[in-house]
Amino acid sequence: MNQSLFTSSNTTGLLANRYQLKQLIGSGGMGEVFLANDILLGGIPVAVKFLTKTVINNKMQQDFAREALMSAALSQKSIHIVRAYDYGVNEKGKPYYVMEYLYGKSLKDLIPLPLDIFLILSRQICLGLQCVHQGINIDGQICPLVHRDIKPANILVIPDPILGQLVKILDFGIARFLNYASTASTSSGFNGTLPYCSPEQLDGEKLDSRSDIYSLGVMMFEMLTGKKPWQPETDYFGAWYKAHQFEQPKAIADVKPTLKIPQKLNNLIMACLAKKSCDRPQNLAQILQVLNSLEESNCSSIPTTLASSSNLSRPFDSGLPITLKQSCLKLSWPENKPIQEIVFPQLLDTAQGAITALWLMLSKQEIKNYAVSTRYNRFIFITSPHPMLLWVTVLYNRQLPPKWLPCYLDMQNPQNLKLVSFLVENEHYPLIFFTLEAPHSCTNVLSSRIEPTQQQMLKSWVQQSHSLPPASQPQLSKQLLKQQYKQMQSRILQHLESEPQVVLSRF
Repeated sequence: MNQSLFTSSNTTGLLANRYQLKQLIGSGGMGEVFLANDILLGGIPVAVKFLTKTVINNKMQQDFAREALMSAALSQKSIHIVRAYDYGVNEKGKPYYVMEYLYGKSLKDLIPLPLDIFLILSRQICLGLQCVHQGINIDGQICPLVHRDIKPANILVIPDPILGQLVKILDFGIARFLNYASTASTSSGFNGTLPYCSPEQLDGEKLDSRSDIYSLGVMMFEMLTGKKPWQPETDYFGAWYKAHQFEQPKAIADVKPTLKIPQKLNNLIMACLAKKSCDRPQNLAQILQVLNSLEESNCSSIPTTLASSSNLSRPFDSGLPITLKQSCLKLSWPENKPIQEIVFPQLLDTAQGAITALWLMLSKQEIKNYAVSTRYNRFIFITSPHPMLLWVTVLYNRQLPPKWLPCYLDMQNPQNLKLVSFLVENEHYPLIFFTLEAPHSCTNVLSSRIEPTQQQMLKSWVQQSHSLPPASQPQLSKQLLKQQYKQMQSRILQHLESEPQVVLSRF
């Protein structure tokens, strides 16, 4: 660790009476990043980035504050953007902002990648970058952004219980708005990292999202081959300028002859590397369309992080004692719940003790439709900024649209902690169906099986929730979980559709 850098940022004592700085973990052209503990939230780890220019002028401070604003706003729209929480200036006048501390590896340390992992990570990178290009709302105006420094060192890959590997885009230090007057890209000259810069970026021209697409093409080439599309004799500006402006990129097959990739993917990467922006894919949606089609065509070889078929409850799997089902059929709809299509968890007292059940109200026809269905469940938990659990159950019948039953549980609510604690004690939980039509009676009871590894995760999440300090942002955590839920739905459907179809016979 560079001790001079460590002491230069005034790391003694608490920053803002809240953040205990621990050690330097990274530095770059605009700032240095420290690991810290948020004392106010019980010592949870955070990352604090300081502006480190020797001479800090107003423009630098404005740029730094804008970087924090971008990360904070974009991260509420996409889980693939690093989250920023706080911004301030220390007693020596040095600006800083606080962001989530992520346990993971830089993409640059993972390449080259096998094709299956490449497709998974590339898709997430594109989703995050698409969010950047769509921009944020400032003063009622939607302001698109260009990142301007897309490269493997600015992509972090962290473990994730649902996606397996979760991509986070970092470092918005030189990103620019496209149409916001006070922060428009008025600076001329070159900004960026030479091997990944578009021809127009090297010329200091006004940029749009297609410049990031060029950088993405360079990065995707490197993700597959471990090499860049050009290998100039030096790393000086002139050598890279000549490569990007005038030299055609090497062929992937020449750089790595043993690598076999679909022609469609090869064409996509080469199109991203076109010298003229008008010859590249014009937006991320076009790239995502190709990547999605490649994932679908290769789905048999691409591992997903969804559980195996042992997590499925088949159409005629009961998993519940007959006496329990009979007891459920006698239940009445709770008086404190509205008469509408809703789902919620509630404890159920039985002869064997309390169990957690899902109560739901649907029309008679829907209850009849899903009486024969496969049941599947997943759980996602986040601790920051507020501990929140997403519990998803799916009713699946190939002849019908899937029925999604999501429940969001605030894990600082004692009643919810109790619900989840009882949930993990049983291998199955009941789904209790009530009719939307009067007299709103219970007409069916199904069960859904919890995979043993999910049970263990739920247990650890309950224990973790008990030890977390008080928090006050449940809605923000719910929004973040909604983003993950939206992204995992296609994965779940892909998994369910790949399962053998159950043929039902009536006698």
